[in-house]
Amino acid sequence: MEESILKSVKKILGVYPDDDSFDLDIITHINSAFSVLHQLGVGPDDGFYIEDDEPKWSDFLEGPTPLIREVQTCVYLRVRLLFDPPTTSYALAALERQIEEHEWRVNVKREETGWVDPDPPGPPVEELL
Repeated sequence: MEESILKSVKKILGVYPDDDSFDLDIITHINSAFSVLHQLGVGPDDGFYIEDDEPKWSDFLEGPTPLIREVQTCVYLRVRLLFDPPTTSYALAALERQIEEHEWRVNVKREETGWVDPDPPGPPVEELL
């Protein structure tokens, strides 16, 4: 499997790896997808973006993780929606539902491995008064 983020997304889109005429558009959409994933709490704490074909999927999520396949699918689907949207409303709705489902799955997997209690136990209320 292709490790380069840009090259693998281009392959899914049907763009030849040597064709760089759409790279700016594709990179912009990839970075948009990474922004959404960052908001879901996935990826590096400082966020993540690419500028060329050098960054690899392992740069986004370190180490072997089952989450990487879902992340790749989320990125592919979001880029497909932005770069080459379906022409019918039925296909568009189906693609949007796929994106929602995969983002939900990413969120569930993230919560299983890296969940942080948003309301950690603190001092009793009496101590605060």
